[in-house]
Amino acid sequence: MRIILMGLALLTLNSCGMAVRGEMGKACMASGRSAANSALCNCVQTAANGTLDSRDQRLASRFFEDPQRAQDVRQSDSPGDEAFWSRYRQFTAQAERVCR
Repeated sequence: MRIILMGLALLTLNSCGMAVRGEMGKACMASGRSAANSALCNCVQTAANGTLDSRDQRLASRFFEDPQRAQDVRQSDSPGDEAFWSRYRQFTAQAERVCR
C-alpha cells in the first residue's frame, strides 16, 4: 500500500510542472517575457536540440539576455558567424512551427 501511495504522490508532483532544462530553455525562462512558461521554454529547448549543437545553444541563449548580441552576430561578415546565423534561422523557424 505504501508503494502505491508513494507512486501516486510522485506522479502528482511530477505532473504539477515540468522542469526546464538546457541552455535555451533556462534562458527562455529567465528572460522575463510574459509569454515564457515551462511548456513553451521546453518546446524551445527541444527545437534547439534538433537544430543547434551545444556551442550554438550557448551563443543563442545569450540573445535572450542581450538582443544586441544577436544583431552583432547577424550583421557580422565572419564566415563562422554567417554559418551560425544560418543554423540559428533554421532553429527559429522550427521553434515557430512547433511551439505555437
